[in-house]
Amino acid sequence: MNLKTRNIWLFCFILLLGASSSNAQSLETEIRTGADQTENYVPYLKGKRVAVMANPTTIIGNRHLVDSLQALGVNIVKVFGPEHGFRGNVSAGEHVGDEKDLATGIQIISLYGKKNKPTKADMADVDIMLYDLQDVGVRFYTNINALVRLMEACVDSDKEMLILDRPNPNGYLIDGPILDMKYKSGIGMFPLPMSHGLTVGEFAQMANGEGWLSNQARCKLKIIPVANYNHDMPYTLPVKPSPNLNTQQAILLYPSTCMFEGVYINHGRGTQYPFTVLGSPELKGKYSFSFTPTSIKGMAETPIFMDEVCYGLDLRNYDTEELRKSGKINIQWIMELYKAHPHKEKFFESKFSNQMNNIEIQIGNGLFRQQIIDGVSEEEIRKSWEPGLSQYKEMRKKYLLYP
Repeated sequence: MNLKTRNIWLFCFILLLGASSSNAQSLETEIRTGADQTENYVPYLKGKRVAVMANPTTIIGNRHLVDSLQALGVNIVKVFGPEHGFRGNVSAGEHVGDEKDLATGIQIISLYGKKNKPTKADMADVDIMLYDLQDVGVRFYTNINALVRLMEACVDSDKEMLILDRPNPNGYLIDGPILDMKYKSGIGMFPLPMSHGLTVGEFAQMANGEGWLSNQARCKLKIIPVANYNHDMPYTLPVKPSPNLNTQQAILLYPSTCMFEGVYINHGRGTQYPFTVLGSPELKGKYSFSFTPTSIKGMAETPIFMDEVCYGLDLRNYDTEELRKSGKINIQWIMELYKAHPHKEKFFESKFSNQMNNIEIQIGNGLFRQQIIDGVSEEEIRKSWEPGLSQYKEMRKKYLLYP
């Protein structure tokens, strides 16, 4: 082999080594959810009677955690189901009944129907509660409310909770007014901003530390953190977290577009692209884009403006990197649609919009409606969220599991 040929082979070998090293490094730094790290918690569960709070996001790899743990010899005695049900086939806000899981025969107890919290009788044959639900990092996503009630049930029965943590797809985003507790509701129970920048494990620590459980009790927690994760990392969910958050685009826009729950605008419910389109029949002539909401079982069975053509904004191809760069929710869309709406007296009135939540409940304060009506600038609106937002950001640091 001549010198030139040998050098070429050596160069290729070095490139190959570099590629192998890079691939190995990539594998080492791959995000691993708490659930994926079975080696860190299955031995702890062995010999215990386990209850699980679960829905379709409760997975190990591409298999449901309940099925996987049973196969690994873990004794699961019951499953508690949140909003949308254990299998995720119930529309938002609809009550869910108790049932037996057809796949496993395990008793499923609904916490989104006749009761929202396990009783002492429910907990009597349980040694440890396992919580593993994907969250999306906003105040009005009800999983965190269910988590606190579950923590309270554990306190009442002197049981420990094991949390298998998952990344927050909106983990970079900490924005919005802090909930004024005067507007406490089923979609806002704690003094958080609209987008809180926490994983469920971090939130559970905050709920304990800030005294948000009944009687300021503290739940015994064991948390399996996400491996190789920080809050700035983009994260694409492998399973839709609920029927109407059915795309990554919807999940990333949700902190900004869910406020439209409280106004006279359809925000994509009744379509296959909820939270990514916004419109009303009364905006005809103002916008060229249109869509028609219909009744969709398991997603939205009676959406606002059902079977009417709505005109407005199409955000399906909006570059969500703009939100990431700004680090802010977008309030320009609601400001724009209010200005464009021909019947402004209807815009914020829930009696017209047929919505469950008025804008004060959704946003979490009593100023926002009048600010939009008065044409207050975004800068001034954001100033009104202080000093609460900055104080929250400082308080949050005490409970972080990730950079």
